[in-house]
Amino acid sequence: MSEEKAGGCILVIGGGISGLTAAIEAAEAGYNVYLVEKNPYLGGRVAQLWRYFPKLCPPYCGLEILFKRLKNLPRLKYFTNAEVESISGEPGNFDVTVKINPRYVTDACTACGECVKACPAERPNEFNYGMDKTKAIYLPHEMSFPMKYVIDAEYCQKNEGCKACVDACPYDAIDLAMEPKTLNLKAGAIVVATGWKPYDKSKLDNLLPDHPNVITNVMFERLAALGGPTKGKIVRPSDGKPIESIAFVQCAGSRDENHLPYCSAVCCLASLKQATYIREQYPDAKVYIFYIDIRAFGRFEDFFAKVKADENIELIKGKVANIVEAEDGDLIVEAEDTETGVKRKEKVNMVVLATGMQPSDVALEKDEYGFAKVKEGIFVAGCARKPADVASCVEDATGAALKAIQILRR
Repeated sequence: MSEEKAGGCILVIGGGISGLTAAIEAAEAGYNVYLVEKNPYLGGRVAQLWRYFPKLCPPYCGLEILFKRLKNLPRLKYFTNAEVESISGEPGNFDVTVKINPRYVTDACTACGECVKACPAERPNEFNYGMDKTKAIYLPHEMSFPMKYVIDAEYCQKNEGCKACVDACPYDAIDLAMEPKTLNLKAGAIVVATGWKPYDKSKLDNLLPDHPNVITNVMFERLAALGGPTKGKIVRPSDGKPIESIAFVQCAGSRDENHLPYCSAVCCLASLKQATYIREQYPDAKVYIFYIDIRAFGRFEDFFAKVKADENIELIKGKVANIVEAEDGDLIVEAEDTETGVKRKEKVNMVVLATGMQPSDVALEKDEYGFAKVKEGIFVAGCARKPADVASCVEDATGAALKAIQILRR
């Protein structure tokens, strides 16, 4: 990227679907862009999905198109394993400090996998929400961009002096002496697209959050994925048994003054989608969806109607009050059906909590819910601004890119 006068570049913080969209749109419009992502890969939470709703196609369809566009943009420079440490200045002339954490793997990496075979250390796989493990040197996921391995220093250092991966690499692509780097960048405008994180289920005491068969919606999504901990086979986590019955608990910690007081907008559709995963793998399985009300607006109404028509899927209007373990290891979900006034106790093999979206931490002024606020020259896009589905994030990020361009054109 050629150097320009102060204010000639746009900085995008976050390399998920919103950040990628904003960065690519601005670069294709002819502006120099820096894209900073804290993970060792681009794609954010979308890369962790198994399917989009309502078409139920894999998210790689959209991400691959974005990555292809990105590769053809010399004006767009991206940094993974990187974090923004400070921002100062004013619109048109921001000074930004970025820390690039060592990957310990160079661009010579071909992702051949020989290093993994040699590595003796393991680490929890955060891409699969800790449901399995990888080696200390690992590829973030099967479609990772960049397609390059990375070393988790915390777990590698437990085997002090181990250089098995270095010896195994046929391309001399591993450099254990890498150090953090600091970049000082100039930017005229900034787009914050730092995304979201799932609400912590351990705070939901009444829903048996520590039980191995009570998982969150994001964990379930990885359980269904071919790159997930069970290679796409949905089974009960505690013992690997097939599913005969399952309950989806909506608004788990959402629309609740003791947790998240707002609606996360997409949880209902996510659970409806995930109910179809169960029905595909287990045609005779019984699915219960406990809900306050179903949010399936606009073009998603037909998808909701299709799922609702399935005779093996029962929607129960009622907030779940309690989950307890049965003597045989199954779970009993307790709720009052507000349409009939009857208290329901459904025995199931497994429970999925539809936990809501919390904004990721970002050093900006926040609203009462913790989402970042827009300020002059700094624009917020996607789930950093409010809960939203993928399509809405793409639209929002395109608008943020346009506003950033307007700052540069003043």
